[in-house]
Amino acid sequence: MPDRKSAPPFTSLTNFQLPTPEVAALSNGCNLVSLDIVRQDVIKIELLFKSGKWFETLPGTAHFTAQLLDKGTPDKTAYQIATWFDLHGASVEINAGLDFTSVSLYSLASNVQLSLPLFFQLITVSTFPDDELLKAKDIFIQNLRLNFEKNSFVASRIIRRNIFGELHPYGATLEEQHLNQLHSDALAEYFKTRFTPLEVYVTGTLNTVAKNMLVELLQRLKFNSASDPKDFLVSKSGNVQHLEKPESIQTSLRLGKRSISRAHPDYPSVILLNHILGGYFGSRLMKNLREEKGLTYGIHSSVSGFAHDAVFMIGTDVNKQDRELAINEIKREISRLGTDLVPNEELMLARNHLLGGLQLDAANPFAIMDKIKLLRTYNLTPDYYNSLFSGIMMTSPHDLKNLAAEHLYPESMSIVSVG
Repeated sequence: MPDRKSAPPFTSLTNFQLPTPEVAALSNGCNLVSLDIVRQDVIKIELLFKSGKWFETLPGTAHFTAQLLDKGTPDKTAYQIATWFDLHGASVEINAGLDFTSVSLYSLASNVQLSLPLFFQLITVSTFPDDELLKAKDIFIQNLRLNFEKNSFVASRIIRRNIFGELHPYGATLEEQHLNQLHSDALAEYFKTRFTPLEVYVTGTLNTVAKNMLVELLQRLKFNSASDPKDFLVSKSGNVQHLEKPESIQTSLRLGKRSISRAHPDYPSVILLNHILGGYFGSRLMKNLREEKGLTYGIHSSVSGFAHDAVFMIGTDVNKQDRELAINEIKREISRLGTDLVPNEELMLARNHLLGGLQLDAANPFAIMDKIKLLRTYNLTPDYYNSLFSGIMMTSPHDLKNLAAEHLYPESMSIVSVG
């Protein structure tokens, strides 16, 4: 009988090894990446495109092209497309980001071949109907106007603009006036230029009929040689900006700066440093601003990597009269990391929490494939996660102090408050 009165012994993992996917190079240059570790009757087929704000020539084309992919084909309306997938136990998920657009089909593996032909029509002959574009614009405008009432939304937009510049894809914002220039022809042209898959990821078991159909449909796709735009100039604005909103009781705070990418040798130590500062509930910022001073319900810091850059960000909401106190306390915690050694007990707690989160992020087959996709998309080595794991384990208090002094000194931060 199992002993239910005693907790199981604690074990500490020393590595993080992902399974090796099967990679097949198709005749047209597309890679089919497969991971057959799903035990249920479910399949995910994901096509990844180099399509996002980074590639736009007209603001909003990437967003609205993705929005309208499943809103019309030559022989089906948006309603008919949605009904077809519903009837066959399938669904389509479209995610448009700054650098990439992902188009995924979720389906029962046993009858996925019934949905594959229509799924491929969405990425080859989508028609971008005028009435659907008008609906999408109306929804976007309504959501934008609602979001402008949220201080947190406005603060996040301003600080990205201040860090990268309003003409940089990572700092530019899509406004109502931009929508007047968007027409179906512009979306169709962008679709023709940018929507050829970078790679295709299959998670689950395809039967022989479905696999042959998938390969045949993929090999029909033609790959354009559209050149990628060169790096954009970063034009940083002033370090401090306060936007007063007299009707607001609370103020949203954002502090941020450009950071290092995943491929940088210091990255494992920097994300551990971030975790100690504000990456989890037991972080220094939470203890100071929430537990000790009662200034906020929550505060969080993060390091986010993009294809061409990365950003470090701190975000919280405080009462308006506490704005300066909160900013000063955040700066104080940042400065402390660059002058004082992190105690070993605090380091061990934060390290174990961070490593546990990394393991939890790979708790199911779809999450594992997401990590494999990240390795391939950002040209990282196959042992990247193992090296990340080891780098976090080996980071010392002296390493953290030196990195904080180099990467996180308060004078380098852009500061925005709204409210």
